[in-house]
Amino acid sequence: MLRRLWLTGYRGYELNVYQDDDPKLKVIKYSLKNALRVYLEDGLEWVITGAQLGVEQWGVEVATELKADFPELKVAVMLPFDQFGQQWNEKNQGKLTQILAQADFTSKVSNHPYQNPSQLKNYQTFMGEHTDGALLIYDPESPGKPKYDYEFLQQKTERDPKYQLQLIDFYELQDDAENLNEQLKNEEE
Repeated sequence: MLRRLWLTGYRGYELNVYQDDDPKLKVIKYSLKNALRVYLEDGLEWVITGAQLGVEQWGVEVATELKADFPELKVAVMLPFDQFGQQWNEKNQGKLTQILAQADFTSKVSNHPYQNPSQLKNYQTFMGEHTDGALLIYDPESPGKPKYDYEFLQQKTERDPKYQLQLIDFYELQDDAENLNEQLKNEEE
């Protein structure tokens, strides 16, 4: 049974999502909600993610909404290093502050500001060691920043067959878009 899930995926700009009212964001959140609901019905206790702009922050928002139906769910936001997000503009720093406030637990893997890529490797290792599985919005045919987490997780599942890895790729997002449109049509009738 999966109790602690690492949630990650594309940054918002990699999906061309720049506004909170972007129709693509409705589909992404719908997909995340459906996937998380399956895990929650099977005993998921923690969603553990980072705070990158995009899937990670949207995942915190979705998990927080799901607490209405699954009050036992906890959300942890783990920052890879100290002063994470400090270089972001004011609007994005505000979003980071909101996300951290919604979480049940927040911490950082490194107590130092960003110094070198080894901190990101240490972050991956930490996340892999503290979760039982991972959910990625990622399509291997369209590599982006999550490629590194995906490659790390593929190696992890080879070493540890009990570790679960689920991808939501662009084909699945397209199916979810159609399902969501159908659902919205039915609600209007």
